[in-house]
Amino acid sequence: MADAPRTVLISGCSSGIGLELAVQLAHDHRQRYQVVATMRDLGKKGTLEEAAGDALGQTLTVAQLDVCSDESVAQCLSCIQGGEVDVLVNNAGVGLVGPLEGISLAAMQNVFDTNFFGAVRLVRAVLPGMKRRRKGHIVVVSSVMGLQGVVFNEAYAASKFALEGFFESLAVQLLQFHIFITLVEPGPVVTEFEGKLLEQFSTAEFPDTDPDTLRYFRDFYLPTSRELFHSLGQSPQDVAQVIVKVIGSTRPPLRRQTNARYTPLAALKAVDPSGSLYVRATHCLLFRWTRLLNLGLRCLACGCLRFRIWPR
Repeated sequence: MADAPRTVLISGCSSGIGLELAVQLAHDHRQRYQVVATMRDLGKKGTLEEAAGDALGQTLTVAQLDVCSDESVAQCLSCIQGGEVDVLVNNAGVGLVGPLEGISLAAMQNVFDTNFFGAVRLVRAVLPGMKRRRKGHIVVVSSVMGLQGVVFNEAYAASKFALEGFFESLAVQLLQFHIFITLVEPGPVVTEFEGKLLEQFSTAEFPDTDPDTLRYFRDFYLPTSRELFHSLGQSPQDVAQVIVKVIGSTRPPLRRQTNARYTPLAALKAVDPSGSLYVRATHCLLFRWTRLLNLGLRCLACGCLRFRIWPR
C-alpha cells in the first residue's frame, strides 16, 4: 500500500523559486506530495495556476498567506485538511539594496519582518503538530548572503545571517523529535523580481548619502552585480530541482548550496576563517580590479576556470 501524500506548505509562490517548486512537487510522477502553494496577494495567482495545469485542484491548491500576520497564518493552516503540515518551505522574502545612509530603518525592519520573523512565525505555527507526530521537515530558503556579507546588501544579508543562526540552533533540538531542518543557500538567481529590484534601485534617490558612496554604488556595485547575475545566475527551475531532491531525501542535510559555480567566491571565508581575506579580496576586486573580476566571472560561467579551494 502506497504511503499517503505528504502535505507541503510553501510560502511566496506568486513567482520565482516558490512557483517553480510548487509546480515541480505537484507534478511528481509518484504523487508523493499534496502542495499548498501560498502567496500574500491572490491577485497574482494566475501564472501559478497556468503553470500547474492539470495538477491544480488535484495535487496543488492555492491559498492566501501573509507571513507577517498571525491571523493570516492561522487562517491558512485552518484550511489544510487536519491542519497537518509534513513539509514547510519558508520561501517568502524581500530584497533591499543600496547605500546604508539612504535606507530608512523602517525599510530594514520590513526586510526582517518578512525574511526572518515571517519564517519564525510559520515555524511556530506548524511545530506543535510536527512534534506530536514526531516527524517533519522544515526547509528554509536562505542565501549565500547568509554565509558571507555582500556590499550594499547589509540589511538583506543580516536577515539571512539571522535565519542561519536561528535554524541551526533549532535543528539540534528538533532531531530529538525526528524533525529535520535544511537551509538552502542559492547564489544569484535570475528572476523577474531581481531584475526589477536592480532597475528600481539604479534610479532611486538615496538622501543623506555622500557623493563618493553614491558613485561607488552606481558605478561599481550595480554593473558588477549585473555581470554576476549574467555570468553565475541560476534559474528558479534549477534551484527548485535542488529543493525537490532535498525534500525527497530520507536524511536531509542541514545546509545545501545550489550553485557550484559560486563556490570559489563563497570559499574565501573557509580559506581564512578570520574573514580578512574575503573582505580585502572583495574590496580589491570590486573597486580596483573590476576588469579582472568580470573576466573571472565569465571564466567561472563557461567552466574554463577550474580549481578547488581547501580550508587550511
